[in-house]
Amino acid sequence: MSATYDRLVEILTKLHDAPAERFTPEATFADLHVDSLTMVDLSIRIERDLGVTVHDSELRPTLTLGGTAALIDAKRAG
Repeated sequence: MSATYDRLVEILTKLHDAPAERFTPEATFADLHVDSLTMVDLSIRIERDLGVTVHDSELRPTLTLGGTAALIDAKRAG
């Protein structure tokens, strides 16, 4: 995947205290049991660590990690 995806997984491993192998590009936030509070925390960390504003409302439960990385890259490009 991309460097953005790798960084996203790094953030999630810290939030969930879980091994990186648990996260795949096809996994959705629902699959990973990411709750709404964690979604808010994730959006804050994406902004802080990756320099992109992704509102927690954009991080839907059905969004995959690969899709999230693509969203971040698109916001960087646009």
